[in-house]
Amino acid sequence: MDATDATRTPLVVLRDISVSFGGVRAVDQVSAELYEGEVLGIVGHNGAGKSTLVKVLSGACKRDGGTIAIRGEDANIDNPRDARRYGIETIYQTLALADNVDAAANIFLGRELKTRWGTLDDLAMEAQARSVMGRLNPHFARFKDPVKSLSGGQRQSVAIARAILFNARILIMDEPTAALGPQETAQVGELVRKLKAERIGIILISHDIHDLFDLADRICAMKNGRVVGTARVSDVSKDEVLGMIILGKCPPGATPGPGAMVLETR
Repeated sequence: MDATDATRTPLVVLRDISVSFGGVRAVDQVSAELYEGEVLGIVGHNGAGKSTLVKVLSGACKRDGGTIAIRGEDANIDNPRDARRYGIETIYQTLALADNVDAAANIFLGRELKTRWGTLDDLAMEAQARSVMGRLNPHFARFKDPVKSLSGGQRQSVAIARAILFNARILIMDEPTAALGPQETAQVGELVRKLKAERIGIILISHDIHDLFDLADRICAMKNGRVVGTARVSDVSKDEVLGMIILGKCPPGATPGPGAMVLETR
């Protein structure tokens, strides 16, 4: 945390979050903070606990211990409906899109608008879809096509539009550039930058160190369910982040967590 962070209230505070599955501690007393207009990258090998941690925030997984605060107030999040009430939306790697319908139908999936006669208000939904997509991706034009025919970057646009249309202020993105080519990855990066400009806080899970350095403001490295260290991307190198992930070694530019390797002194 720098002097600027110390003077403002975090958007999200996770404090001492723990989750166990049987005898396995998947997340072990993890603490993290997210600020408005910030991208916090969470990185670690498979099994490091990063996905389980964000599932606690999204309401998909119940914690055994620890607390969550949203804008300085204690938050009770037991299911995804609770998370949405706090303005939290999640975009999973699979995107959870209905492939056979168009962008507007996907954006309003499960929250469809109705006319006064109880029928689907397709015109109103398309108008709002065009409005929100215009903020995110002004070049998007394929509103009538089923989303299965869209590119990976365009599909990400639809998933993000669905989240922010309903006033999400906290966005969890799980591997948003996985399996995308360079051009589509750049498109997702532009979407993330637009969300930051709207003061939306983003938690970004990624295995790709290059993506994290391109998109994140801070990086939280996890290993074996614990935080090794948290740092601003400007204060650490890619090799140092790899050292946190692989060895649990916290570099001088990072704030060590309880999972940091303890160096023996002589």
